[in-house]
Amino acid sequence: MPSTLIEVRRPYRQSEEVAIIDAVHDALVAAFHIPAGDKHVRLVSHEPHRFSHSPGLAQPELYTLVTIDCFSGRSVEAKRDLYRQIVNCLEALGIPPNHVTILVRDSPLQNWGIRGGQAACDIDLGFNVNV
Repeated sequence: MPSTLIEVRRPYRQSEEVAIIDAVHDALVAAFHIPAGDKHVRLVSHEPHRFSHSPGLAQPELYTLVTIDCFSGRSVEAKRDLYRQIVNCLEALGIPPNHVTILVRDSPLQNWGIRGGQAACDIDLGFNVNV
């Protein structure tokens, strides 16, 4: 049940925003093996002057930061796969791979209150986080 925030430096049309959200979610489903219906993805569009970027980007307005908070347990290989999948999916939408930064933050299950305020470590999640 990753909670994902996508931050961009320009406004997109609604259909483009949905495509970006779906692309990142699809990558999470493929790499982390989460259920397809487990979709917790937000997209925030910043005014460019409020969101700095690395110097030297060819199209700085396309800089995209993807931050994923998730349960601990995913292997380095699963994370590498996730990074590749996200970059490939976003590239298909016109966002250059070198304009994407991905941050994965792992938290122990006991740090997540879900399904009515239960600690995630106390319930059956319905999927394996150790991939």
